[in-house]
Amino acid sequence: MNGAYAAHAAHRYGRKMLQPLVIGLGRSGAGLHAKALARLAASPEAPLRTGPLVACDPRPEAGRGLTGVTVTRTLADAVRLVAPQHTVVHVCTPPASRTPVLAELAALGFRRFLVEKPLAADRAALDDIVRLRRHHDLDLVVVSHWLAAALTGRLRELVRERPYGALRHLAFAQHKPRFVRTFTSEGHPTAFDVEIPHSLGVALDLAGPAELGDAHWSDLRCEDGVRRFMGSARLTLRHHSGVRTEITSDLASPVQQRSVTLQFERSAVTGHYPLSEHDDHAQLVLPDDPHGPRVFHDDALTAFIRRTYQDFAAGRRNHSTVPYDVVRLLCAAKDHCRAAERTPAGETPAVPTTEEQHVR
Repeated sequence: MNGAYAAHAAHRYGRKMLQPLVIGLGRSGAGLHAKALARLAASPEAPLRTGPLVACDPRPEAGRGLTGVTVTRTLADAVRLVAPQHTVVHVCTPPASRTPVLAELAALGFRRFLVEKPLAADRAALDDIVRLRRHHDLDLVVVSHWLAAALTGRLRELVRERPYGALRHLAFAQHKPRFVRTFTSEGHPTAFDVEIPHSLGVALDLAGPAELGDAHWSDLRCEDGVRRFMGSARLTLRHHSGVRTEITSDLASPVQQRSVTLQFERSAVTGHYPLSEHDDHAQLVLPDDPHGPRVFHDDALTAFIRRTYQDFAAGRRNHSTVPYDVVRLLCAAKDHCRAAERTPAGETPAVPTTEEQHVR
């Protein structure tokens, strides 16, 4: 097969049909993106029409168990199977390696990108990606599917309509045991980069722009050894709206939890996001609800990918700054934690200024 592979498919299904190319078949690429695309293609109500899924990963074992996917080992081989002008590239490589991958793909003519969170691991990489986006006019969307979640939509309504008064405080808890992946992979440099980007985006969406208040991290420890900065992460935000947010994530927790509590003037509301792709139901606990928790289907990633492909096909550009603000706040939190390690005992490290955080 050659570059006519995708062009033939585009002709068969229409000029707006897009070709998916997944770069990286780790947990995100194989376990989430490829499966979401398969669900969308098989949807009985409104199947998403795309070209055949092509993926690229140099590891010999990558892609085993995936059906209906053409797996290549080099980018050069993958490029021969797709036409850049019809392709959506799912960049599922670790955050530390995003910049060179995006630069190479942009140079090859690819313009539509769906990039796993967080967009970058540090400020320098973020600045490089911003320059790449402007120079090549990239249509770049960061995976922020919690913003497309049905639960988040219901929380937005409560914030907007104020049945319990104005929002005062947000508290997120994102805990899960992550020993095996942490000790066998270098993909994420700190615990801030694993779970917290999801909730941080929701906090900015619900309560608006924010500045870092405080941050803390810890090491992951077990009998097998120690991984620096990969145990837990915590940060607090001061939103310009007056709302305060606290986010905690423990990657050494014996139990899994993805929840948020919204404290309003007169009462509190708790939401529970689905824990994994194995059960895509969310729960919303409202005060004095005689029916108990409201439980509903909430496959946010599939909904997010569908909407993104629809936007790409229609030429609608994503202008959200939230994914960039998330990285800037994460960088501010990491800088604060590093400064705390250098600060003599008894002294308090300085929090980066608003200009240093450069948020929104």
